[in-house]
Amino acid sequence: MGHQLRPVDVGVGLGSHDLSVATYAAQLWRQAIFPLIVFTGANAPTTVARFPRGEAVHYQEHARSLGVPDDAILVEPAATNTAENLTLTRELLAQRGITPRSIMLISRPYQQRRAYATCRKIWPEVEVICGSLPLALDDYVASIGDVGRVANMLVGDTQRIELYAERGFAIPQPMPDDVREAYLRLVDRGYTARLVA
Repeated sequence: MGHQLRPVDVGVGLGSHDLSVATYAAQLWRQAIFPLIVFTGANAPTTVARFPRGEAVHYQEHARSLGVPDDAILVEPAATNTAENLTLTRELLAQRGITPRSIMLISRPYQQRRAYATCRKIWPEVEVICGSLPLALDDYVASIGDVGRVANMLVGDTQRIELYAERGFAIPQPMPDDVREAYLRLVDRGYTARLVA
């Protein structure tokens, strides 16, 4: 989304198949962008084989291996979608007496806009910025190692931006014509595995 990096109260690493979320969260913690990280996520069909103990738990372990201490990490292991990531993270923080004024959502690059729109709906009182490990698209695809998987995920996330706003799960977001045209071309080419019915 092009948000400017700046200090916030809490970093929230949204669970997925992409370990770079935890890598970037650890990097930002070392840069003192936030003092506390919440990793949130259970499993999805696309992550259970890679992260059998749950996305948030594996993210925590990875961040630890990168030097983030246990007292700077909270784990929310039950969320199965972005709305739950946010709701359960807010509840976990509240249980510890923490009411952040600002957060940074750390996600896959193509999840930022949907995560932002969901957060503005679910947690409107918090100021939110979004970020992902800075990578060019070709480098990101290479890091995942599966062009088809990335294309399917891109298509699914793009559909959800509008669909979830229509269903009241997120605030509406503008979609440029060239993005809509690219989305429709990918659907026509069969990248439909992650579409919501």
